[in-house]
Amino acid sequence: MTGTEATVIIVDDDASVRRGVERLLRAAGYRVETFGSANEFLARGPVDPPCCLVLDVRMPGQGGLDLYRALTERGDLVPVVFITGHGDIPTVVRAMKAGAVDFLTKPFDDQELLDAVDQALNGKRRRE
Repeated sequence: MTGTEATVIIVDDDASVRRGVERLLRAAGYRVETFGSANEFLARGPVDPPCCLVLDVRMPGQGGLDLYRALTERGDLVPVVFITGHGDIPTVVRAMKAGAVDFLTKPFDDQELLDAVDQALNGKRRRE
């Protein structure tokens, strides 16, 4: 799937991370939407495929794992890549069991994120 056909939705409370990831993904040809909180994203309404989410694990209020759980409970089965500055093994395990395509620790390599987004949009999970 080419970038121009897909939307990547970024939900992260850190504005500088949102801007940096948005620039990277736009340069790769993706349509991008950004949100500063889970509530802001949820107010957007349902998502239309093809798309994927890039969710920060820890945010004030509802974090990325809780947001993803809420989406799946309402039937929005959207592929997700989790990102965090506070990765630990139990969190990674919870994210992968929840269905994450990948889990990246900030700061991550640009190509690592692009590969994870590509995997998400093409229905693949990380095999490690």
